Amino acid sequence: MFFREIDRDVKLSLSIPQYAEELFELTDKNRDFLKQWLPWLDNVQEVADTREFLKSQLPRFQKGQALHITILYRDRIAGVVGFNQIDSINNIGYVGYWLGEEYNGRGIMTKSVKELIEIGYSYYSLNRIDIRCAVENSRSRAIPERLEFKNEGIIRNAEKVYVKYLDHVVYGLLKKDSF
Repeated sequence: MFFREIDRDVKLSLSIPQYAEELFELTDKNRDFLKQWLPWLDNVQEVADTREFLKSQLPRFQKGQALHITILYRDRIAGVVGFNQIDSINNIGYVGYWLGEEYNGRGIMTKSVKELIEIGYSYYSLNRIDIRCAVENSRSRAIPERLEFKNEGIIRNAEKVYVKYLDHVVYGLLKKDSF
């Protein structure tokens, strides 16, 4: 199984259905916090919804189309990170992530995204990593900014999150410009 230890507190694991209960509990506990930025929370109402989602990600991983990773902080699930889509024709990985509110501000996501970038370059031969964040989501935007991604502009009304449309900032990192 895919497992990476970043430091003594933070570990990354391939998301598997066995994580469904704890991941659902984290999602449910953070529903109000996450709902301002993520449009899919109404589709996750019970553990079975999380389990089915995790099951659906495994064939995508097997085919090299995506990589869904569970972030463990001190052996508790803290959130997720991964390539929501891997474009193997153009060698681009599209990153998505979220953390439970109680895990924010500890550097967990910055470390996790940095490790994901290394995985993308080493195992998927990516040339470009793409992160899109809501313009107003300063915490999410801080991740690519800390990791020296280039701000490449704004896409207006890029995502509908319940009753409103959010503009996205597009951040890109090319392999040749990486740390």
